[in-house]
Amino acid sequence: MTDDDAVEAFYTDDRWQNWLDRLQEEELDPENEDSARLLLNLQDDAAIAVVKVLAALDDERIDEDRAVEEIREIRDIVLADVDFDDEDKAMLIDGVQTSLVPVFYAAEEYVVGGVVEGDVTEFVRAAADAEAEDDLDAALGYVVQAGTRVIDGEPLDIDVVEELEYGLVSEWVNGLDSLQSAIEDPEVVEEED
Repeated sequence: MTDDDAVEAFYTDDRWQNWLDRLQEEELDPENEDSARLLLNLQDDAAIAVVKVLAALDDERIDEDRAVEEIREIRDIVLADVDFDDEDKAMLIDGVQTSLVPVFYAAEEYVVGGVVEGDVTEFVRAAADAEAEDDLDAALGYVVQAGTRVIDGEPLDIDVVEELEYGLVSEWVNGLDSLQSAIEDPEVVEEED
């Protein structure tokens, strides 16, 4: 196989499993800065993988079909059920997975449909309103639309995030914050210190 035939790998089961193994070994306390950083790094690492797929598409190293396929593959790896005996750890991983849901959908929407017209802040507020009405599908849709804007370079205003009630929308917007960080600084997060 020549270098030209080499397939670029964006994310692997092994990479995700290495993070999970590390989380299994650690004493996790979300109030502890090191634990919080480890969870954020896990989340950012997946967001960076998505951004690398988008960059490969922009650089024409891959086509749209391959980009969608790669994003779905990362999503399938990251959102697969995690079997942790420790319920607290399982809950923390679930929070990371929840935060990443709109990252995957926004990236896919960006590839297939492009950037949605609108304003990130307005989409986030509309999502919060939809969540208050228990319309979670609409809420996710608004966050995904906001995500396409973030991918396009519109900043996510952290003040808006602080206005949100804790719930799914705040978790999803947390994922968009990771997406924004990944776009600004797409360096791979090291799995080991």
